[in-house]
Formats: sequence, structure tokens, C-alpha cells
Amino acid sequence: MSKNQGLKGGSFIVSQEVAKNVFIPEEFSEEQKMLGEMVQDFCNKEIHSMGSLKVAKLNAEDNMDIVKDTFQKASDLGLCGVSIAERFGGLGLDFNTGLVFSENIAQSFSFATTIGAQTSIGSLPIVYYGNEDQKEKYLPGIASGELVAAYALTEPTAGSDANSGKTHATLNKEGTHYILNGQKMWITNGGFADVFIVFAKIDDDKNLSAFIVEKAFGGIEIGKEEAKLGIKASSTVQLFFTNCEVPIENLLGERQGGFKMALNILNSGRIKLAAGSVGGIKYACDKSVEYAKQRVQFNKPISDFGAVQQKIGQMATLAFAVESAVYRTGYNIDQKHQELIAAGASENDASINALREYAIECAILKVVGSEGLAYAVDQGIQIFGGMGYSMEAGMEMGYRDARITRIYEGTNEINRMLSVAELMKRAYQAKEIDLMGATKGVPVQMFSAINPFNAKGFLGKESEIVENLKKLFLLVSAAAGRKLKLKLVDEQEIVMNLADILGQTYVAESALLRVKKLQEQGADKDELETKKAIVQLYIYEALAIARKSAEDAIASYAKGTEKFVTQRLADTLTMTYDVNPKDLRRQVAQAVINAGKYPF
Repeated sequence: MSKNQGLKGGSFIVSQEVAKNVFIPEEFSEEQKMLGEMVQDFCNKEIHSMGSLKVAKLNAEDNMDIVKDTFQKASDLGLCGVSIAERFGGLGLDFNTGLVFSENIAQSFSFATTIGAQTSIGSLPIVYYGNEDQKEKYLPGIASGELVAAYALTEPTAGSDANSGKTHATLNKEGTHYILNGQKMWITNGGFADVFIVFAKIDDDKNLSAFIVEKAFGGIEIGKEEAKLGIKASSTVQLFFTNCEVPIENLLGERQGGFKMALNILNSGRIKLAAGSVGGIKYACDKSVEYAKQRVQFNKPISDFGAVQQKIGQMATLAFAVESAVYRTGYNIDQKHQELIAAGASENDASINALREYAIECAILKVVGSEGLAYAVDQGIQIFGGMGYSMEAGMEMGYRDARITRIYEGTNEINRMLSVAELMKRAYQAKEIDLMGATKGVPVQMFSAINPFNAKGFLGKESEIVENLKKLFLLVSAAAGRKLKLKLVDEQEIVMNLADILGQTYVAESALLRVKKLQEQGADKDELETKKAIVQLYIYEALAIARKSAEDAIASYAKGTEKFVTQRLADTLTMTYDVNPKDLRRQVAQAVINAGKYPF
């Protein structure tokens, strides 16, 4: 592996990052900490302190007024403007600080979807692609909450294949307005939004364009609120456009630029969803510990039982590892943004391209974060037992609300395939990442440094395992590519196997680098030992996932001698990691139980 290649998204798989170069949550500024505390206070005051009945009434199907009132209180705190520049009335936060907001607002349950649509997909198209007139007209109102924003992309026949949408626009005879006709569905905030970002094809264009559409324009019929499994504190409706007249100056960005716009906005949404997943995992962990310490069975609290500690330890480990990767990536996006500005890029272009640079990592984090959240809320209900199934305890809502995170911002299946496809594209088409060169060196490297138990230094063994995971991805992806060639793209199961190796490698490395940096900074010994245990536990689990994924991929394309040789090489790279997972989970769980909450 080569040394770090600088601010190159996806390059982690072919390079070695230095711990001192990564950002870690322990380095949050006072401003970032204060923002997190303010958002938590809002959630406690406006959601949790009102009890389960208030939370239950946060239901857009029946109680839109409560949703609107909560939205207004959030806007009064300035929370609607977290992604908008100060000159337009926003907070002007950098990207990583915006992730702090996303993590903490997740504790507002499904209201986070409402405010998230306002601060992300509903406003970022204007922030990133709008001209000055459009920004001056719309962003101040969105930042203040006076204008509620929504994003209209999906159609009944166009979901993941967004560019196949049928909604269309034609220029009127006078050349003053586009006439918009079509249907959109799953529109968050759609029931009370004032401004919509609408994607449609102009005439016979191949690609989508985007428009800023005001409800006041007319020609818009708003469907009834969807009855949903979860995220009930968010409005979700269909929109029907019938000869809606949109002024030509409301074309957003370039004609036919809408499809790329949608993809780039999704990059932002994916990592913000991962940050929100971290907040959700921490919430489930905190509530589980609180209940487990109070619930007495067989004359002792259930937090003393190993079966409960296993779940708590795993929740805390997932939160620590995913947040390490989220804020590592968010900081890199900020650094790339500054690099592009220094090179002469406009603010809009710098924001768009900094996010696009880390599209691979954003996709990875969306998958790992949302699936970690699914585990946490499920096991949280299990710890609560029968009470977990009751609305009174507040866990069942978290369980229902978490399910959507594996679907929106691109399903996890789509994101798995996207992460691998984007890496291959950058390696073999754009020639930005030397995947081929790294792959050629794998066989030699395997026989020079394959045994992690010979490694020296703090977390040296774990560092070698992470490097072996990178080699595993290179080995299996190259072998599959040689065998299947262009057909590999159609073998989605194999691509998803590769994505799981890629994702686990990135998150494991992020947690590892975080703790190595803390050790270099002279962190408290007891704190360091617990966080070291978290890293060891996560790597133990990641190794098992990667080993199984490699085995499945190899068995899916190879047979005979080829299968035997490739599998033996894969086995060499995924040697058994000699740690005691039971003891590690108990060590982590005990730290959480002693603190009474997630303490890391």
C-alpha cells in the first residue's frame, strides 16, 4: 500500500492514512459542542419532556398543526438555516459542523425527517446550484422558516432510475414560462411546503432539468397524507402538476443538469443520514442502559447479565466506529472545499465537487450507519422486553422510524453497488486511483506481511488486519473482474459482496485511526483502554463480515483450481483474530453502564 494520496475520495483502499491527519470527534470545537447541546436541548424540551402522548401526536396524518408548531419552534432557534450562508440569514456552518446537527436532531424521532428535508434536499439545490437572484429570493425565507421547502424527484415509475421520470415541461409561446405537467410521490414536507425543487424533462430532452416551483404558482394539487409505517411526524404526499406555470428565471442550474444535481444532492443526504444514524444508535444505547439499570430480575438489575451487556457493548461499538468514519469524511469534505476554493473554484462548484469527491465514502456510510441503527433499535426493544413493544417506553417509535433509513437516499442495495461502481470508474476510466497498480502488488505483499500477530506497536496487530482487508478487496475484485469482465456489473450479488468488504474496511480503519491518534495525543489511560477494546471488537466483527463476503463472492464466480487458489489466498488474508469478543463487549458495556449513557 502507498502512503496517503491526499484529498482523494476512495483512495483509502490503496493507501495508508496517517492518524495525525484524520479528524476525530474528540477534537470538536466549542462551537460544534454548543450546537450539539442546543439541538439536544430542543429535542428534550419539544419532544421528550412532553411524554409519549406528545410524541404519538407528532403525526402528520392527523395532527399537522403539531408538526407545524414544532417546525416553527425549530426555525425560531435558527435550525432551518444550518446549511445556508450567513449573508442569506443562515448559520453558515461548515459541512462537518452540519453533521453535528444531523446527528443530534435524530433524537427528535421522525421530526428529524421534517427539519432534515428543509436543511438538506429542500434547500441545498438552491445553495449549490442557484444563481444570485435565486439565492437572494428564496434562501432568506428558507433559513428563517418562513418558507417551507420540499424536494420532488421520485415518481410512480421512477424511483432508483430517477432519470426515467415522465414529468415534463414545455416553454409557452411567449417564452416567459415553462408549463409543468406530471406527478411526483413520497414528497417530504409536501403537505405544507411553500417551495418545491421539481425535476422534469424539457420537451424531448434526454436528461432531467430542475425548477424552483412555488405553491403560489397554481396548477399544483396536493394529495392526501400517506399512512406510513414510521416517520409519522413528517408530511408525505403526492403532487400533481397540471399546467403549472413556472417563470423561466426559475430554471435551476443548467438545462438537463437536473440528473447530476440530484445525484450530487444525494451524496450530501447520504452522509447526513449516516450522522443521524449515529444519533439514533446513541439514543437507543442510552435508553437501553437507563432501563437495564432500573429493571430488576432475579434480585439484580438486568444490566448485570451478560446477554444484555452483549447488546449494549455492540451498540456502543457501532456508534463509535460509524461516528469515527462520518466525521473523518465530513472534515475531508471541508478540506477539499477549501482546496478547490484556493484553486479558483466558485463557492457553488467547490461545494458540489467536494461532496462528489467523497461519493464513495458517503454511500458506504449510508449503508453501514443505517444497518447499525437497525441493529440498535431492534436490540433496544429486546432489552426492554414487553415494555419495548409499548408506546409508553418510546422505543417502538425509534424502531419504526429507523426502517426508512435503509430505503431513502437510495436503497442500501443501490448504495452498495454505487460505492464499488464509482471506485472502478475512478480507477479504470478517470485514472484517479491506481487500483490496478495496487492489485498487482497484492500477491507479493501477502507473503511479506500477512501475519498480523508479528506486528509491533500500539494497535499494530489491528493495523495489519485493516491493511489485509484492503488487500482482500483488491484480490477478490481483481479476480472477479478477470473472470467476468464486463459481465461483473450484472452480477449484483458479487458487487454487493465487494461493497461489504469495502465498507467494513473504511469504517474499521476510521475507528482504528481515531484511537491511534488519541494514543499519540496522550489520552487518559483508562479511556484509551476502553476505546482500544471498541476498535478490537469492531475489527473482529468486520473481519468476519469480510471473510464471509469474500467466500460468497469467490464461490459465485469461480470453481475448480481457480476457486481453491483464490480462496486459499483470501483465507490467508483473513486469518483468525485472536481476541475474546465476550470480554471485549463486557468491557465496553461496563463503561457505558457505569456512565449511564454512551460516554465516548
